[in-house]
Amino acid sequence: MAYDLTEPIVIGISSRALFDLEYENKIFEEQGVDAYEKYQVEHENDILQKGPAFQLVKAFLHLNELQEKRLVEVIVMSRNNANTSLRIFNSIEDYGLDITRAALTSGADIAPYLKAFKTDLFLSAKESDVKQAIDNDIAAGTILTGNLPAERKTKINQIRIAFDGDAVLFSSDSERIYQSRGLEAFQENEHLNANVPMKKGPFANFLSTIAHIQSDFRGLDVPPIRTALVTSRNAPAHERAVKTLRSWNVHIDESFFLGGISKRDILSAFGAHIFFDDQRAHADPASEVVASAVVPYRAGDDPRT
Repeated sequence: MAYDLTEPIVIGISSRALFDLEYENKIFEEQGVDAYEKYQVEHENDILQKGPAFQLVKAFLHLNELQEKRLVEVIVMSRNNANTSLRIFNSIEDYGLDITRAALTSGADIAPYLKAFKTDLFLSAKESDVKQAIDNDIAAGTILTGNLPAERKTKINQIRIAFDGDAVLFSSDSERIYQSRGLEAFQENEHLNANVPMKKGPFANFLSTIAHIQSDFRGLDVPPIRTALVTSRNAPAHERAVKTLRSWNVHIDESFFLGGISKRDILSAFGAHIFFDDQRAHADPASEVVASAVVPYRAGDDPRT
């Protein structure tokens, strides 16, 4: 009987998101694919350092130890070929990660395979692959690799995920008003429409999937997943966000309505394994303390245009 990928949450992860491959990527960009392949083959027994999404993946895989059925399936989705991927899988084995499946496209686009693998979340350092995933209605983020936050020494017994609101959990409609007409018009619109739920953004369904898993562990002193909304909204715009989540029947554990305060220190205090935001202005400073990913806008949906 075939393994059913509709049951677990499926996370597609690129090799550069899982491991620190910045030096190798520089070889690829400056010297080409042949030099890159030669280097990877020559160093395939050298274990790679952990990348920005490593701790998140490790924490998600820990969920499989809490129930008999598998709750999470992590699949390496990479533009590497089989020959260059041996170093990646040697590193996976060395770290004891329960990852056994891969899609290796040898430079071809990843996007056509995401739905075939029933992918719920896709993380990659390649922006074009992430953009195609978003355009195919799959939650995806471009992981920032420039700053690798120090590994937290605490035991990974709880996944902590933080989301921005507009253009991430919610649609970009309200953000478009802010960009075109300013803060006052945005606040007025949100106040007048406080009881009108916002449309779903690219990560709304992923949040619902997470909430479903959380429901299996209600009553535990330390539930295995904790979520946070970290948004620049503040009163009176906070009310519409709260009521929208309520209308989706989704519970979010912690909410921070910052009204322009930097998100960096809040995310550090929350201890996020990853933070999703649509703006580099927020994601870049956050990536100094937590793994961060930029969520691109859907085609034709950029509120800045």
